[in-house]
Amino acid sequence: MNRKLMGAMTALTLLAGSSLAALAVENPMVGGAPMYDSKNIIENALNSKDHTTLVTAVKAAGLVETLQGPGPFTVFAPTNAAFAALPAGTVETLVKPENKDTLTGILTYHVVPGKLDSKALDAAIKAGNGKAMLKTVNGEELTFEGTGMKLMLTDSKGHKAHVTVADVYQSNGVIQVIDTVLMP
Repeated sequence: MNRKLMGAMTALTLLAGSSLAALAVENPMVGGAPMYDSKNIIENALNSKDHTTLVTAVKAAGLVETLQGPGPFTVFAPTNAAFAALPAGTVETLVKPENKDTLTGILTYHVVPGKLDSKALDAAIKAGNGKAMLKTVNGEELTFEGTGMKLMLTDSKGHKAHVTVADVYQSNGVIQVIDTVLMP
């Protein structure tokens, strides 16, 4: 094979690889499913195998319509493993109709108004000299420290959560996947 043909094939291979990388960035995988920025928070969450407990809780709390709305919202989305780490029976108790208010309070504590990606969170932390206090939809605050994939949230009870997948853009906001259920 001549050198020009080899050079052209190498260039095409590199171009194809960079195109695939660009697609991966645009549609990150969460829970084994691509997350499309053209879909809303609920549409994407329904496809994530890592967020079935969260989806069940959102349905039980009656928050589906809200999280399908225009937003924008930043959702700090605990994984199934985060829910499983709660004391035995907690989730089963929370999703009962008589506990809807408590469940709604917990879930809305995981939502901050606006579209806060890691750059916006980093800027808020920098402006706060290493910490940012952000008010959640339920009215209470979360404390943020760190940067990017080392972002840590602390709830009002002192529990700490880490962002495990950052900046999952949605049509109505952004999801930051976290490893702990936060408690107001």
